Amino acid sequence: MTRPKSADGISRRGLMLVLSSPSGAGKSTIARNLLEIDHGFELSVSVTTRQRRGSEIDGVHYHFRDQREFEFLRENDELLEWAEVHGNFYATPRKPAERAMADGRDMLFDIDWQGAVQLKEKMRGDIVSIFILPPSMAELKARLQRRAEDAAESIERRLNNAKIEIEHWREYDYVVVNDDLDRAFAEVRAIVTAERLRRDRRPGLFEFVSSLLDEKTT
Repeated sequence: MTRPKSADGISRRGLMLVLSSPSGAGKSTIARNLLEIDHGFELSVSVTTRQRRGSEIDGVHYHFRDQREFEFLRENDELLEWAEVHGNFYATPRKPAERAMADGRDMLFDIDWQGAVQLKEKMRGDIVSIFILPPSMAELKARLQRRAEDAAESIERRLNNAKIEIEHWREYDYVVVNDDLDRAFAEVRAIVTAERLRRDRRPGLFEFVSSLLDEKTT
């Protein structure tokens, strides 16, 4: 197994970074920016039964599947977690996630609170979870309207569901308020840096410290 290394060259375990938020609060934008800047991450592309938006690409933003295909994957244990959100199903494919962890690579999950709970139950030691909050419900509504990709009734449903989703903020390791995208993104990057430096994620420290103690200074 090839493990990733810190900037100091010490090997470490990969981590699974979970980003969750109500629709429109900014998690997908933060995830996209993180992937562009930090090449240590691989994105977990979710499976969904939701209709593809005009700006989305199958296999890049989601794996778009119909209800029958989704049920086949679920019944054959090919999904690591799944949840129903806004009347559609979303899930994490099992094989890519298990392959990344086996290779010691970091993986990014843009999923909702239901999926986060299931991942924690199965892989608690590898999970770092961050919940992204909007600065206000009024701003959340404005962002959904500016996106101009959902009908008015869909926006209202998302706003109602947002209150349910926000209730789960306590279940996350970290909470970031996205009132300014640059600041929120900087806070997420700081969390990632700190988590990569955790002692229990750095098995290479044993060898490094041993070499320090064995080093001759005279």
